[in-house]
Amino acid sequence: MDQDAAREEIRDIVAEIIALKSIIMSISEQEDLLEDICNDVLGYGPLEPLLARDDIADIMVNGSKNVYIEVAGKVEQTGIRFRDNQQLLNICQRIVSQVGRRVDESSPICDARLPDGSRVNVIAPPLSIDGAALTIRKFKKDKLTLDQLVRFGAITPEGAEVLKIIGRVRCNVIISGGTGSGKTTLLNTLTAFIDPTERVVTCEDAAELQLQQPHVVRLETRPPNLEGQGQITMRDLVKNCLRMRPERIIVGEVRGPEAFDLLQAMNTGHDGSMGTLHANSPREAVSRLESMITMGGYGLPSRTIREMIVGSIDVIIQAARLRDGSRRITHVTEVVGLEGDVIITQDLMVYEITGEDAEGRVVGRHRSTGIARPRFWDRARYYGLERELAEALDAAE
Repeated sequence: MDQDAAREEIRDIVAEIIALKSIIMSISEQEDLLEDICNDVLGYGPLEPLLARDDIADIMVNGSKNVYIEVAGKVEQTGIRFRDNQQLLNICQRIVSQVGRRVDESSPICDARLPDGSRVNVIAPPLSIDGAALTIRKFKKDKLTLDQLVRFGAITPEGAEVLKIIGRVRCNVIISGGTGSGKTTLLNTLTAFIDPTERVVTCEDAAELQLQQPHVVRLETRPPNLEGQGQITMRDLVKNCLRMRPERIIVGEVRGPEAFDLLQAMNTGHDGSMGTLHANSPREAVSRLESMITMGGYGLPSRTIREMIVGSIDVIIQAARLRDGSRRITHVTEVVGLEGDVIITQDLMVYEITGEDAEGRVVGRHRSTGIARPRFWDRARYYGLERELAEALDAAE
């Protein structure tokens, strides 16, 4: 049955039981009861009202009695409770089964997503001692644009113009940042500047990117089955990508040896490819890429790996979440080249914290480092955007 028909059926049964048991209930109490039962049977139980709110960024469930949410960058506890740990586990299983995954004692860790693209992580007993731990990174229904990031103060209008040009002239971009710093959001906003005629292939652990282009192929990894067979890793997806005639490859998150395949793709004609990774600064992002490639067991000399990084990546954009919960783009850095065995990077724009206001909010400013001709200048000229780039960099000083 569809949701509405099932709801009506449940409404009739609830009314019948109330009449049979001669329970005295007002109409509003009946409606609340119906809502709870429908959420439990058809939806995500007590989480349903939280999922409906658009101001919540994260929902964190620590067992059946503790539910926390993140609003405006701050974490707060809610009064929401589950009946018991079994109800919580049932809801976790309902969420992950929708995307063909499972969570139980034999495979207690699972990454999944909700139909709207929200990211879900479940870790179940016996690994999680006080009942299942469920974390949902919610996606806003309205896709954020670069103009909105400017309004929020994440970047200046001139900086946004530079990012637009970076997206348009097909620079290979790595977005780095800590957990919850807004890497995926930033990646989504940058993909808005991809030409609608380009064929884009995305590879993700749980498909959550919301690309606005018409020609997009979305791929998702697959965990092993009960017998431990059939696992499809990110490496497998990125390798397969190269056979699908992509013009750009976008990797949701680079976590391991797939970094090697992504760099291979970037310097073999798939200009404009993008990916995100966890790092606290652009320099750290470069060394993390190097260590991820080494983890793959390729046995390459470190100079070869560094040459590959320099030949593949044009720009590293650093996102950060500041102590007051606000998110800022703190560096727009380009990878310049190799001097000896050291990768040389130069910052085009940086964010400087100058203090805080009376309400405890961090105050700072974005400033240009004064580099008038970035390394991707020739690429901008090829696309006829060198004037716009020069104007944006001049205005940013």
